[in-house]
Formats: sequence, C-alpha cells, structure tokens
Amino acid sequence: MSNQYDFVALGDIVIDAFIELDKDHADVSIDQDTGYKTLMMSFGSKLPYKEKVVVNAVGNSPNAAVSAHRLGLKSALVTNLGNDKYGNDCLRALRTEGVSTDFVKVHEGKATNYHYVLRYGPERTILVKHENYPYQVPDFGEPPRYLYVSSIGEHALEHHFEIVDYIKESGTKLVFQPGTFQIKQGVEKLQPVYENTEIFFCNKEEAQEILETKEQDVPTLIRKFKDLGPKMPVITDGPRGAYVVDEDNQAWHMPMYPDPAPPVDRTGAGDSFSSTFTSAIILGKSPAEALSWGPINSMSVVQYIGAQKGLLEREQLEKLLNEAPADYKPQKV
Repeated sequence: MSNQYDFVALGDIVIDAFIELDKDHADVSIDQDTGYKTLMMSFGSKLPYKEKVVVNAVGNSPNAAVSAHRLGLKSALVTNLGNDKYGNDCLRALRTEGVSTDFVKVHEGKATNYHYVLRYGPERTILVKHENYPYQVPDFGEPPRYLYVSSIGEHALEHHFEIVDYIKESGTKLVFQPGTFQIKQGVEKLQPVYENTEIFFCNKEEAQEILETKEQDVPTLIRKFKDLGPKMPVITDGPRGAYVVDEDNQAWHMPMYPDPAPPVDRTGAGDSFSSTFTSAIILGKSPAEALSWGPINSMSVVQYIGAQKGLLEREQLEKLLNEAPADYKPQKV
C-alpha cells in the first residue's frame, strides 16, 4: 500500500472564537463613494454579545485538508502549534477528522494562534495574531501528489522559495491560495511561486490587488494570471459565480449553487470552494466539472458557524450535484 498523500495542505492553523455581536449595540456603516464598510461600537463601554462559539484547528490550510479528506482523499497538514492546551485541542480535532498530523510541529515556548471573529449577521471581522514560527518543508518520504499552500505569517517570505525548490525537485504539483500577507507581496516578490503553480485561487478583488489593475472583466483578469505562470487559474466573483481557464486557454463560468436558506456565516466559503475544486481535479474531473463541485461545498459551509462543520462528503456532494437546477452547469466564456 502506497504511503503517498493525495493532498497535503501547508499553512498556519488557528483557533477561532466566534463572538456574535448584539445588533442593538453594534452597527455597520457604508461609505457611499467607495463601498468601504466600517464596524462601529461604543468605545469604553461594556457591550453585551449574543453568543460565543469556539472552533478548533481551522485556517485556510487546515480547512482544506479536512475538506479533501471528507471527499475521499488521503490528506495531511504541515503546520506549527504551541505546546499548550490550544495546541492539544487542535491536534485532537485534526485526528478526529482523519487528517494526518505527521507533519505538525509542536514548539516549546510558543503559543498556538488564537483569533477572535466578530460576527455581524453572516459577515465577520477577524482579530488576528500570528505567532512567529520557524517554517520549513518537512521530509514527506514519498512526495505528495499535490501541495496546497495558503496563509502563513508575514515573516515567512523566504519559506515560499523553499517550497518552490521542493516542487521543482519532487514533481509534486503546487496549488496556491494566497492569504492576506501573500497577496500584499504582489507579483514581483512571489514570481517564482506563480511560475510554478499548477492551480491558483483568489477572488475578483484580490485579483485586482495582486495585478494592480481596475479591470472588471473576470475572464480578462484570469488570463492575465495565466500569463504569470499558473496553469489553471480560478477566480471567484461572489454572487456572480466562479471562473476557470483550462489547459487549452478556454475560460469557463459557473453560477452559484442556490442557498437552501440565508447564509449563517461566510467564514471558510473560499477555502471550501478551492479545496473542493482541487480535490475534484485530483479525483480525475475536468476543470469544468471541478468548477461545478466547488460552489456546492461553499453553499453548505455558509449554513453553519465556522469553516468546517458544513464540509460535505463525496456522496453528499454528488447527490446535491444530481439535484441541481437545470441551469447549474459550466458555460464557455
């Protein structure tokens, strides 16, 4: 039996404490010129909140590893934890989900990342703090089929080049879903990463920021990414669906899968889409077929608090795909 992993996710792990704000004591203002939203609460007051929910072992890459395992792939996570209660809670949660922890490093004297998620309706503002961990590519033994790289701390720029070296040497295919720090680096600093990426994910606004453009046409944006090096760039555009350009430079568009009820929490919607698309590719689906898988898992995830509770197993996802409306199908654009 092969020891090769189908899907290894690399990136920071966190605990999310979801705090549902009381709308009688919090509000959101919108700048009519820019559309910029601001969360407002009284300063210096004691403000009531509705509910707190703590979710262990989350973050872009842990979410992706759990998603891939539920869809039937052999998955593992490369990440760092502190030797504390929160680190033990994360390890327990990963093992319960069936994600291998062989490449999880536990550090003495370090704290496990702990974030606070301020919920206002289905949207949220996250208070983040990333511990400064030493990053390195582990010895996987047999190289994994796909390495899914996402959000890591802002001090880890050089680690990306170690990842690129590993990809070149091993033949493992790289999937890149940049986090906030990686997006802010722009194209020039991370050019070797883009040039060696098999599948790339971001949303429309992130694409505009990375490319430093105001271009609104997503098929145009996505082809600009293909020019940077990624063989299969994918861009999501909120309620307007998602796009991919395949190996033949054909662009496809997929609408959203209809929500069965109003979203509860949008945390993890992007992670579920990206990891599900990647899992479909690993399972032998075409880019157009994979594009029909992603929105289904996103739809399910936003029905729950947290990024993992709503993640589907393959049988559940395929059932929903078979029950999809007639117009839920990929279209050439």
